[in-house]
Amino acid sequence: MALVCEAEREMIAPVTPARAPDQPPPAGDRWRQWWLALFSVTLVLLTVVSVASRQPDPPAPVSAPAAPSPSAPAPILESAAAQIPAVPPAPSASPSASASPASIDPGILQLPGMVPARGSGRFSYAVKRGSVLGGKGGLRRFRVAVENGGGEDPEAFAAQVVSTLGDTRSWIGNRNLRLQMVGADEPADFTVFLATRDTAGDMCRRGGTNIRIGGVPYTSCRVTGAAIINLDRYRKSAKPYLTAKVPLAVYRNYVINHEVGHELGHHHEGCPENGGPAPVMVQQTLTTRGCVPFAWPRLHNRPFTGPAL
Repeated sequence: MALVCEAEREMIAPVTPARAPDQPPPAGDRWRQWWLALFSVTLVLLTVVSVASRQPDPPAPVSAPAAPSPSAPAPILESAAAQIPAVPPAPSASPSASASPASIDPGILQLPGMVPARGSGRFSYAVKRGSVLGGKGGLRRFRVAVENGGGEDPEAFAAQVVSTLGDTRSWIGNRNLRLQMVGADEPADFTVFLATRDTAGDMCRRGGTNIRIGGVPYTSCRVTGAAIINLDRYRKSAKPYLTAKVPLAVYRNYVINHEVGHELGHHHEGCPENGGPAPVMVQQTLTTRGCVPFAWPRLHNRPFTGPAL
């Protein structure tokens, strides 16, 4: 009986059959194989990422230069006023450095250096509108222009013109006139030009005035709608002022007042008293007619004139 039971137990005990070589692995084995493959791939990817992260950063792209910020408008280039035909350009000598009114020594009689005889024949205009000069009277507007190639700055010359015409010793002090500087593109009654001597000579001749002395354009002039200041005189003054040792700054006041005075309807005058101040409408660039140089149309707070010529 015992033997039978033992045999029965052997028959009943489970026997694990051997797996044939071509049989697929059990599910547990397949899972381990997939896990190992996934782990290998992950290691490879981590290695690639690590190597890439150690590479130097590529250079940053170069952006296009920023557009320049808007600046103050440059002086407007125009030919001489329509009523004065422009002269053709011609070569000019290199001018010495210009000086603004503020930089001129108050005691200097004339500026050093060569003055160019001719510029380009084209003008740059001061572009800023000024305040109204004077408190009463009709308003007359003017522009200010400087010939290119003359070595002077339009805004500096405009400051000189406004400073002169805005003084109460000038024409506005009579309280029957107001003046205002306007830009090149605004309507104006007249223009104050600063031109080299040859250009000034051509402009004045076209307007019917000869400013030559000894064959060289020497004085300044006024023609209809234009007060033309000769650069030679603006930088070198004139003999009566040099002889009397009157500063260049005073001569500049005189020549602007004189030529603008013509535009305002005033004519040449004589000396009212020998040895006294010369009225501004005396041709002081050439002679003071026995008077001493004086730059203003008003004296002792009242209009100052001489005998008509």
